[in-house]
Amino acid sequence: MRSHLKPYGSRAENHRNPTAKLLLETIERKQSNLAVSVDVTKSCDFLSIIDAVGPFVCLVKTHIDILEDFTQDVIFKLQKLSVEHDFVIFEDRKFADIGNTVALQYSSGIYRIASWSHITNAHPVPGPSIISGLASVGLPLGRGLLLLAEMSTEGALTEGSYTESAVRMARRHREFVIGFIAQRRMENVGGSAETEEDDFLILSPGVGLGARGDGMGQQYRTPREVVLESGCDVIIVGRGIYGKDLKDTEKIRTQATRYKEAGWEAYQERISVK
Repeated sequence: MRSHLKPYGSRAENHRNPTAKLLLETIERKQSNLAVSVDVTKSCDFLSIIDAVGPFVCLVKTHIDILEDFTQDVIFKLQKLSVEHDFVIFEDRKFADIGNTVALQYSSGIYRIASWSHITNAHPVPGPSIISGLASVGLPLGRGLLLLAEMSTEGALTEGSYTESAVRMARRHREFVIGFIAQRRMENVGGSAETEEDDFLILSPGVGLGARGDGMGQQYRTPREVVLESGCDVIIVGRGIYGKDLKDTEKIRTQATRYKEAGWEAYQERISVK
């Protein structure tokens, strides 16, 4: 049976990386394959939104360098919310440099990403050295890496041989690369019949219930299209949940519940297919 047709919980048993196990177990435990991308500039809004959506998500995706008033206290409070609400943290850093540089960016600077983020991601453009550099920091901490195999924006160049190269790189670094940012399953990309049992996690942005785009190149698909039809594992939603009124926590909770239920319903239908 193809891996994505199995329950999340049983898939966790097949992963050696502790972060991959953690994410799959969290999804199963909370019955949620929803991730919320919190892209706001004020730390008070950042933490308020995370506190509101926390009970409904398996993962919170951050862009920590967007915050205009960042302090280490933000990280302390983020980690506290992660424990309180039982979610995984994913810093969407999109590393894209040589191995030595990304190792320093990951471990050091004012953000010290590896010290608090369970998952981060990288462009495969620099080649395998980017994985080796990040792994030198992240593996001893039990972290996980996603490669950007595809993007959800109109005209994205992440296709064809680019995507195939990303998947081949991931297969050579299974101990650290736990999956992809992508729009579909990757088992058959650049592989053979032997790779059909690969179980990389697929986290998919560009998910919406209603709007099909944002006027800035983003293209939206429904949770059903992403989870059931394309076989992705986690739906990533941002503005569709918190909108423009960042203070309306009741509406934010309502939207988070709506997406959580839609994503889980699509998953249940997927694993019921024989």
